[in-house]
Parts: sequence; structure tokens; C-alpha cells
Amino acid sequence: MSYTQKLEELLTKQVIPDIDDALDEIFEQIADEKNANDEQKEEIEELREFKSDLKDVLDDIMSGEIEDNECEEIYNDIISAQQSEDEEE
Repeated sequence: MSYTQKLEELLTKQVIPDIDDALDEIFEQIADEKNANDEQKEEIEELREFKSDLKDVLDDIMSGEIEDNECEEIYNDIISAQQSEDEEE
């Protein structure tokens, strides 16, 4: 499997759904508190920007505008970030 395929699968099956879950959690907290604090607003904005960037990468994959070596680098960066996150927990 090429890194382009691996990256597409990672983004569509794991990373983007995880971002959606995180956004849902924040919105639930806001609904419970009936108010959004600055930290929550900032986190929502950052997650939305990150999701948008990832969707741009997916668009590039679909249109063939991204090389496999670029996908490998992005894939490895995401995996590394996930491993670091797991170690912190």
C-alpha cells in the first residue's frame, strides 16, 4: 500500500473522525455550561482549521496533486504526534 493510500485511510478513518469527536465534546460542554469560555472558542477554531487543512490534503490526494513522498512525510508526522499523545496519557 502506498503512503498516499495509507494517509488517505488514516485521515478519513481516524484523524478527521477524532477531530469531529473532539468538537462534539466541546459543544456538549458548552451546552451544559450554556456558555463558551475563551479557551473553548480557541480550541474550536484550532480544530476547525486543522480539519480544513486535512480536507485540503485529501483533496490533493484525490486530484493527484500530492506526491507519495509528501504523503509519507505527513503520514509519519501524524503517527509520531499520535504516539507522543498516547505517551502523555
